[in-house]
Amino acid sequence: MKRLWLLFAQTVTVLVGILFVVATLQPQWLGRSSQRGLSVIPVFEAPAGIVSGGGAGSFREAAKLASPAVVSINTSKAPAENPHTNDPWFRFFFGDQAPSQPQSGLGSGVIVSPAGYVLTNNHVIEEADEIQVILNDGRQTVAQVIGTDPETDLAILKIGLTDLPVITLGQSDELQIGDQVLAIGNPFGVGQTVTSGIVSALGRTQLGINTFENFIQTDAAINPGNSGGALVDTNGHLMGINTAIYSRSGGSMGIGFAIPTSTARTVMEAIVKDGKVTRGWIGVEPQDLSPELAESFGVRSGQGVIITGVLQNGPAAQAGMRPGDVVTAVAGKEVKTVPDLLAAVASLKPGEKATLDVQRRETGLKIDVVPGQRNVPRAPTRR
Repeated sequence: MKRLWLLFAQTVTVLVGILFVVATLQPQWLGRSSQRGLSVIPVFEAPAGIVSGGGAGSFREAAKLASPAVVSINTSKAPAENPHTNDPWFRFFFGDQAPSQPQSGLGSGVIVSPAGYVLTNNHVIEEADEIQVILNDGRQTVAQVIGTDPETDLAILKIGLTDLPVITLGQSDELQIGDQVLAIGNPFGVGQTVTSGIVSALGRTQLGINTFENFIQTDAAINPGNSGGALVDTNGHLMGINTAIYSRSGGSMGIGFAIPTSTARTVMEAIVKDGKVTRGWIGVEPQDLSPELAESFGVRSGQGVIITGVLQNGPAAQAGMRPGDVVTAVAGKEVKTVPDLLAAVASLKPGEKATLDVQRRETGLKIDVVPGQRNVPRAPTRR
């Protein structure tokens, strides 16, 4: 019996050795596939068709909805001719001058209507001789300028293509600090790019970028070429038009500014309807009310904007306003800062009476003013 057990053990040992050699050198003899793609390491593998990152925390749906409506804008401007080019004496002393090269520009825009209206920045298309719009699907066309508003740095273009992807306008007034946003545009001309970030601040003013400022600040990466592009929420709805960055190097430093959709919608509707934006004007010089100014003019220090100058024969002067008056509300809208007053007065219709709440020393007054029409000044120099 012992001899039989020893023979069995030796036989099993030899068979296991043969099986190991065959499994290593010729696995197909055992019915095992050695085709590429099958791993010999035990792993947990996701079923085919499921891609990581498509669930919570992914912005793929927002990007998919908004990206087709964001376009690239290429502009060109013919070079200015030297008036002395054909002067024989000039040519005698300086020779034939090489012709100047045309100037080109780069930016982005957003299709906001099936009728072909494209919203972008004024500085993107300013003084351009030709504006070419390139859609995300590869189509290209020349755009027509419908109107511009340098004071908000917005412009409306129109393209003649059909079956256009259109972005959904969001409620920018409902944005809160910390909300997640995406910036979509064509930075540096590399092609459409989507970056993400949060709303860093709201109501940014006094930056010296535009006359009327109420910027959304974001840390989503915005670079040259993003101007005029879309700032969207996680639903893919348009919340703002990317306009400017704070930068010492020319690239993104995490501080970008966008014009809210609420402002862009008002400007767009006015331009499409009338070809321009008409704003009210009352002819005053305002300053934020500081304790020092309040003491100097003998008024209570509190909320409001103090008027330090009144234009002679202007609408405010004709209504009886005086230097030292503190404006606390315009047509029922409370004002706390100079930008508040500027925006409230600009929203008034020229020729239609409006009531201003005024504090004159210790007395509260209501002054009826008939605003005039604001003249459009030269566009501020952009930095």
